[in-house]
Parts: sequence; structure tokens; C-alpha cells
Amino acid sequence: MADKRSQRPAHPLARSRPPERGRPRGGRPLPPGEHFLTPGATGLRRTVERRSAAPLVFLFGLPRWILPALLVVLLLAGFAVPSAWGGVAVLPVLAFVVWLAYMSWPSLGVKGRVLRVVLVTFLVLLVADRFGVF
Repeated sequence: MADKRSQRPAHPLARSRPPERGRPRGGRPLPPGEHFLTPGATGLRRTVERRSAAPLVFLFGLPRWILPALLVVLLLAGFAVPSAWGGVAVLPVLAFVVWLAYMSWPSLGVKGRVLRVVLVTFLVLLVADRFGVF
């Protein structure tokens, strides 16, 4: 009797990793843990966490240096270009920082939350400056 599970495609997050490598798409092995979701989360947090699971796995599978290097290049471009193009360069950095701050907020202490609020405020002011608000 044929296994019906093998006939239908698996959800991208439910696919088993190759046993010989155990790494997502040639990257690092995933950290130990059962899931990415906050226990008992409802509403917007639950939706954002579920939609963020696949991008987080993809980002974790990349080499460690790619994402920080890209963010530094975009941030330096934002500092160097004093026009709206500098603001456009900083927008992906701002979006990424806000996304990670939102995802990590429940597990942070007071110092971590203050640091993230200060960083987001700094990036918003930088973008506003580059777009000529000040």
C-alpha cells in the first residue's frame, strides 16, 4: 500500500532535512528547539510569527556574513548620500530592525527593549533627515 503522505507535497517548513547534512539549503543546522512561535500568542503576533518562520529559516541558512554585510553597506550608503536616495537605502535596514525587534520583544528585558527603541528611533530620524523632513 502506497503512503498517501508521499503523494502530496509537504509544507515548506515541514519538509525533512537530508539526514547526511541536516542543514537547510547548505547553511548551518537549525538551532535546537521545537518551534519559532511564542506560546499562547494570538492575533497579530501569531500571524506575524507564522509568516516570519520561512524567512527566518531562509536567513538562518545563509552564510553568517551576508546579512550583516548587506545591512552595513545599506547603512553606510544612507550616511554617505545626503539625499532621498540615502533614505531609500536606510529603509530596508529600518524594516529589518523593526521586524526583528517585534519578533524578539516578548523575550527581552528592559535594557534590551530600551536599546531597540533607541535604535529604531535613530534610524527613523536618519530616514526623515535624508527625505528632508528636518
